[in-house]
Amino acid sequence: MKFWHRLPLGGRKPFLAPSDKISDQLVGRASPGYVGYGFAALFVIGLVLVGLGWYWSDEPELFDVRVETERALAGKPLVVGATTTATLIHTIDVLLKKPGGYLSNDMMPPGVWLDNIPSWEFGVLVQIRDLSKANREAFSRSQSQSTEDPDLAIAEPRLHIDHRSWAVPWPESEYADGQKYLARYLDRLADSNAPEAQFFARADNIRYWLSTVETRLGSLSQRLSASVGQRRINTDLSGDAAGRQSTRTAGEIDVKTGWMQIDNVFYEARGTSWALLHFLKAVEVDFADVLQRKNAIASLQQIIRELEMSQQPVKTPVIVNGEGFGLLANHSLVMASYISRANAAIIDLRELLSQG
Repeated sequence: MKFWHRLPLGGRKPFLAPSDKISDQLVGRASPGYVGYGFAALFVIGLVLVGLGWYWSDEPELFDVRVETERALAGKPLVVGATTTATLIHTIDVLLKKPGGYLSNDMMPPGVWLDNIPSWEFGVLVQIRDLSKANREAFSRSQSQSTEDPDLAIAEPRLHIDHRSWAVPWPESEYADGQKYLARYLDRLADSNAPEAQFFARADNIRYWLSTVETRLGSLSQRLSASVGQRRINTDLSGDAAGRQSTRTAGEIDVKTGWMQIDNVFYEARGTSWALLHFLKAVEVDFADVLQRKNAIASLQQIIRELEMSQQPVKTPVIVNGEGFGLLANHSLVMASYISRANAAIIDLRELLSQG
């Protein structure tokens, strides 16, 4: 019998007896309202971030290079080189202004969590850099000793800023600056009163650019094929008995793309083929006479066809890379097939263009 449950002591507040518990006093009470609101707000924010991430991860659509060239020229006459330059300018525009903007250097969610689209961006950026370099060093110059175009000389270095830099210099502003100087070059190119701006559509110029494309696609094909791991014969010095290398390597090499890098390589290849597809369509316009004379139009169109196949929609949220003949599909090997065939066709095209 607890007759001493509460004993008033001279007007003082009653003390808690040993039988009282703090939990007993809270039974039946609702939790503070702000706690429920906080959880609800976090849930809504999470849904918004997931939705944004899903939306930003959608790859840009293909565009018509002829339409974008007409828009860029704004009524000026179509001249040799205008389609290639306008396509390069618009590709930079897509890179910077697609949903979510430029994501490779994002430090805030949801951009910081995404890796597929940044890998796609890098593939596009590499092709932008290669074409801008060819434009500066070959397309715009009549000879190796001729003066380079001043606008292209400024634009090309701007496009080589570290694509993941999140502080000064900012890639977005530098790439936009390079785009501005390319636009100035295009304006001068289409101006009959500015003969110092030129674009020379010659067979040796396009072969110069295609040699770089060939090495890029060859590397991508090897990295994609290595998704399942391979033991390859070392052929580094094949074909040259007097060839030497810095350090000795094994006769057989184990090559395998890291598990965490498989989807990144896949989307880098998607970005590379997306940009290259448009650049080749532009080259088909500007180098039409050269290709016709060399009977090489069909060869170029076959390369474009292979790259178009690589842009088919990915119908799975996860890039699956099963064994070569295993139960599951291997998206990397499928992509490697298209890239390899396009690369082989580029090699044939370069050989065809080198013939008299």
